[in-house]
Amino acid sequence: MTAHDPSLARPNTPVTTYRYDEFDAAFVRERVAEFREQVRRRLEGSLTEEEFRPFRLMNGLYLQLHAYMLRVAIPYGTLTARQMRRLADIADKYDRGYGHFTTRQNLQYNWPKLIDTPDILEALAEVEMHAIQTSGNCIRNVTADHFSGVAPDEIEDPRATAEFLRQWSSAHPEFSFLPRKFKIAVTGAEHDRAAIMVHDVGLRIVKNAAGEVGYQVVIGGGLGRTPFVGKVLRDYVPRADLLAYLEAVMRVYNRFGRRDNKYKARIKILVHEKGIEEVRAAVEAEFAAMDRSAFSYDPAEFERIAGFFTPPPYEALPAESAKLRAERVTHPAFGNFAEVNAAPHRVPGYAIVTVSLKPIGGIPGDATSQQMRVLAEASERFGFGELRISHEQNVILPHVKQDDLFDLWKLLDGAGLATANAGLVSDIISCPGLDYCALATARSIPIAQAISKRFSDLSRQRRIGKLGIKISGCINACGHHHVGAIGILGLEKKGQESYQITLGGDPTFSASIGEILGPGVTAEQVPDVIEHIVDFYLAERQEGETFIETWRRIGHARFKDVLRREGEDGADI
Repeated sequence: MTAHDPSLARPNTPVTTYRYDEFDAAFVRERVAEFREQVRRRLEGSLTEEEFRPFRLMNGLYLQLHAYMLRVAIPYGTLTARQMRRLADIADKYDRGYGHFTTRQNLQYNWPKLIDTPDILEALAEVEMHAIQTSGNCIRNVTADHFSGVAPDEIEDPRATAEFLRQWSSAHPEFSFLPRKFKIAVTGAEHDRAAIMVHDVGLRIVKNAAGEVGYQVVIGGGLGRTPFVGKVLRDYVPRADLLAYLEAVMRVYNRFGRRDNKYKARIKILVHEKGIEEVRAAVEAEFAAMDRSAFSYDPAEFERIAGFFTPPPYEALPAESAKLRAERVTHPAFGNFAEVNAAPHRVPGYAIVTVSLKPIGGIPGDATSQQMRVLAEASERFGFGELRISHEQNVILPHVKQDDLFDLWKLLDGAGLATANAGLVSDIISCPGLDYCALATARSIPIAQAISKRFSDLSRQRRIGKLGIKISGCINACGHHHVGAIGILGLEKKGQESYQITLGGDPTFSASIGEILGPGVTAEQVPDVIEHIVDFYLAERQEGETFIETWRRIGHARFKDVLRREGEDGADI
């Protein structure tokens, strides 16, 4: 029996994720019992829908266009194989055999019945999962770099910090009814893969001049109807002061955030209206006045949490695999996959593998129950039983030997999970749009499908290179269209769907909000418009340039002009 034998006893798989303690387990089960009683009262009619609404939202249950939707928390995007299998089982038993992975590193079930939701939550609790604080005006699921712990450019694994914050923010009595929802993201790398600049609070793990680890704190980022790039509140906060400093930020927001208009209630509006200097002064004054003994930092407790994220027992391997090199030559399709979907790992001989949930013509972020089981098996056979969910709606296998990449590819290919398009033009981020969401004003899924079909030739996609397209079906921007190199916003205009195109969005440390290209276009015109934009980029780019680099060099007006000329020449745009 080898280490990759799928019959290997699962309990021996190394644990590299946080495990519930007695408090966690009791807390989640108590919440399930409370919600079961609330559902019973709603079904018998002693609670009206309006009275029930805050209870269901506290447990991640939304009422969408056609049915309820349950949003399951995946803290900082980390899952075990056992948890992924449980998500598959729930999809089969209580939904329609699939789940949707979101830009918040969560999973949504689109068709659960109200009567079944307590049983779903109980099934989640059995594998240390829940849906608490995935909705409502509270601190939401803390997200992190999906390459955490394995990225070569990382100062420190941010998941220990994210877990530290999860424990601090869960059912926090002072912040359970904020002016609006609040989102925190953490990264520990030189390259931002967590989009911290467009979160209410973004934390970047840094070192000071003495080499001590701490945090740069960014606040006031966010998308939606009024998008803003975050501003640096403080360049360095020592780890010992992190919780107290964030408590000060939250108190200032809770006190001064607007409650008269929900569209102006996010901290980004407070920062915009007051200015970063005034907000900084208020936070620093609050921080200075706090009794910080209530936030006494216990290094041993942080280290206990960090201990759950220790690296698995890697083997000592050559930096490059001769086996991989040969298989890439003899199997061109696999070679494409290895080139596009495998990223460098901090440990020699290993790779980080992105499993795309964006097959050509598919629904971005959707995975069937069978695909979830294949992903669980793949993680056990080739990755120490660990998976990650990215905010780009893909699944990451963070610990794959280069020698195992070909066997992994064969397993994924058999399940329709081997599309070699990670980061390319068909790796489209999309919200569910008007097909599911009660807030949406236009469809998103058919637009994503049409674009991916237009660019279905993977060799063409590789010639185009890295290019992020992001689609939202309304101004709430769940598809992050504002920070797409090409962004698409679906709106309703005189009873018809109209799509606004933006260019130049960037979710990284050099964050920018996309600029509107011109008047809205119809759903049928969107693929043509995108193709014209891409063709112009290819004609104008200099060697090695990405789309965003070309756009910044030649300017937005050049792209607007080429689209105008195409229209004048008779193109159907």
